[in-house]
Amino acid sequence: MDEKDRLILNIVQKGFPLEKEPFSAIGKQVGLEAEEVIDRLRRLKDAGIIRRLGAFFEPKKLGYVSTLCAARCPSDKEEFFISTVNERPEVTHNYRRRGEYNIWFTIIAPSKEEIESIIADLKKKTGVEDIISMEATKRFKIDARFEV
Repeated sequence: MDEKDRLILNIVQKGFPLEKEPFSAIGKQVGLEAEEVIDRLRRLKDAGIIRRLGAFFEPKKLGYVSTLCAARCPSDKEEFFISTVNERPEVTHNYRRRGEYNIWFTIIAPSKEEIESIIADLKKKTGVEDIISMEATKRFKIDARFEV
C-alpha cells in the first residue's frame, strides 16, 4: 500500500463523492485517472485490506433491525468462523476482542426472524454454538473512520 492508496482510503471514508463520475472526482484529488482509482480499490479489496465499499444507511428508517453479536469461538476455529461471518452481506463489521466472547459482529436484516435464521446458519456452518445476540434498542453514533 502506497501513499496514493492511503489518500484514496481516507477520501472514501470521509466523503465519497455523490456525483455522476465519483472515481474521476477521487482521481482528481489524488492525481490519478478514474480507472486507476478503481484498480487500486479492487487490489486493496483482493488483498483483504478493505472488505467492501458501500453506503451507511439508517436501518430502522428503512424498516430493518440490527443486532450486535458476541461469539465464544475456540482459537482453532477463529479464522474459519471469521471468514464465514464475513461472507454474509448482512454483516456490517466483524472484529476480535479479548475475553471469553472473542468475536463480535453486527447484523442488519429485514426482521428479527431473518437475524435468527442468519445466526442459526452461522452456528450450523461453523460449529460455534455460543453466539449471543443483543438487539439494538438505542442508536449511538460512533465514527468508525480510520486515518490511513
